[in-house]
Amino acid sequence: MSTPLAIGLAALALLIIAGLSGYAWSLWREVKRREAFRAEEVRRAHEQCLEGLDAVARAMLSEQVDITEGALRCKVMLDIIDPRLVERDAFRVFAEVHARTSHLHTHSARQALSPRERFQEDKQRLAVEDELKPSALAGARAVLEFKERWPEGLH
Repeated sequence: MSTPLAIGLAALALLIIAGLSGYAWSLWREVKRREAFRAEEVRRAHEQCLEGLDAVARAMLSEQVDITEGALRCKVMLDIIDPRLVERDAFRVFAEVHARTSHLHTHSARQALSPRERFQEDKQRLAVEDELKPSALAGARAVLEFKERWPEGLH
C-alpha cells in the first residue's frame, strides 16, 4: 500500500470516527434531556397526587366524602406514587375497600340497574363502609402524616 493511500484512508477513518463520536454525543445529550423531562414529569405527578391525597384525606376525616369513594381515590393516588404503598399496614385498608367494592356498578352502569338492584348494591357498600370506617379514617390520618414526611416517608 502506498503512503498517500494509507494517509488518505487514515484521514477518512478519523473523519468517520469524529462523525460517529459527534453523533454518539448528540444521542447521549438527548438521553439526558429525556431523563430530565421524565424526572420532572414524575415529580409533578407525585406533587399533584400528594395534593389530591391531602384533599381526599381531609374530606374523609370531615365526612365530606363517602368512605368508599375516599378510599378508592386514595388507593389510585398511592398507586401512582408507588404501587407498594398500599401494602403498608396503614394503607392496606384502601386496597381492601377496593377489593370488596370493585364489583359494584358505577356511573351509567349503576343508572341502568333497577331500583332494587341499586338498593342491594348500596346495602353492600354501606356494610363495607360500616365495617372498615375506623381503619379507613386511620388510613386517612396516615396519608396526612405520609404527606408531611414526603419524600423521606416514601421508603
